[in-house]
Amino acid sequence: MLGQKTGIAVMVSGGGTNLQALIDAEKSGIIKSGEIRLVVSSTPGAYALTRAENSGIRSVVMKDEDQLLEILKSEGIELIVLAGFLKILSPEFIGAYRDRIINIHPSLIPSFCGKGCYGLHVHEKALAYGVKVTGATVHFVNEITDGGRIIAQKAVEVCDGDTPEILQKRVMEQAEWILLPEATEKIAYEIMKGIR
Repeated sequence: MLGQKTGIAVMVSGGGTNLQALIDAEKSGIIKSGEIRLVVSSTPGAYALTRAENSGIRSVVMKDEDQLLEILKSEGIELIVLAGFLKILSPEFIGAYRDRIINIHPSLIPSFCGKGCYGLHVHEKALAYGVKVTGATVHFVNEITDGGRIIAQKAVEVCDGDTPEILQKRVMEQAEWILLPEATEKIAYEIMKGIR
């Protein structure tokens, strides 16, 4: 509904650190045009579900896409944020939310992205290649893995002695947890105002 806060669903597979960044951003007013109404996990028992419960947000474990689309519709979801969601969505699902699904990726796309590039693998590849700068990218989701239009990027320095774990933590703290809430607010605002 035009003028009302944009209904947001956050889709996760694991611990939900980016989910927590979004929850905190909504509480602090960084996200003011949208409201997180639903957390969807591809994994039963994911800690992200506990984060949702602790914040009073409804959560569901994804069984199949048809069931999920029904739930999204009933909850008034207009924007889907993939925050460490490790399943590939079907073209049909993406088509139902065209330009309304965004994803955070832990590199500067087009580097270290696509098939097999997720989680620690991305940082392992960056270190193996010897890049001096990495970062994070928020992009729209289309039918090509990590292939949608870029919304925002933030660079992070790679330091001597970095391990994949150390680099992952720095990229999360310096890029992902800042970029994803900002991009979510931008798209939520555009939806709320009828621009998107």
